[in-house]
Amino acid sequence: MPGGRLSQDDRRLIAAGLARGLGYAEIARRLARPTSTVSREVTRNGGPGRYRAELAQAATAVRSRRRVPRPKPAEKPSGVDEYGRDPMLLAEFSDRFATLLARSGMPRMAAAVLARLYAADSGSLTAAELVAQLRVSPATVSAAVGQLEERALIRRDRDAGSRRDRYVIDESAWYRITLAQAQANQRLAAQARHGAGTLGATTPAGRRLLGVGEYLERVGLDMVRSAEHWRARLDQ
Repeated sequence: MPGGRLSQDDRRLIAAGLARGLGYAEIARRLARPTSTVSREVTRNGGPGRYRAELAQAATAVRSRRRVPRPKPAEKPSGVDEYGRDPMLLAEFSDRFATLLARSGMPRMAAAVLARLYAADSGSLTAAELVAQLRVSPATVSAAVGQLEERALIRRDRDAGSRRDRYVIDESAWYRITLAQAQANQRLAAQARHGAGTLGATTPAGRRLLGVGEYLERVGLDMVRSAEHWRARLDQ
């Protein structure tokens, strides 16, 4: 059949045609095969000057034995993503993460947006995607995004070839937040020591302030060392 496998007789006819100086198209016509079939067969087995029917037949048999059937890819259950995760699982995690962020003092909707961004494999989402996932208005998402940008927790990029904004997690945000908190502790420590000097270092209030100052200073230094250590580890 045209397009089917070549038999040993077909290969003998190809070899005979080549020996007579026939072109691929004429040989293919006589075999009732596509010209490309004859061309591939000859090229794969030494070319016009070295083609031998018996050697070509043997080589084809060897190649057939080497072929290993490819396993069929496992079918994904309906509704899961490329990693096999149920979207409801991601939504539940995002909600729990957002609740904890809100309890730490972050505005509720800003916490919800940040949690969704962290749960996204790309670490980024467009405003339209956030609206669809959170089921809120574009204005609500815009306000939440503005609060996160003010804290430098996310940045705004433009989709290539599009006018849409894409909001992206700032990977170094928590490092900078830790350093900012450490600096705040240092300022409080300095003010406590100043207060002890003003009120008298030997007075009860002065001793209390000296203790607070020492504590805040040491904690601040520990925070800086820890932040630097883990940033170096994560950057490796």
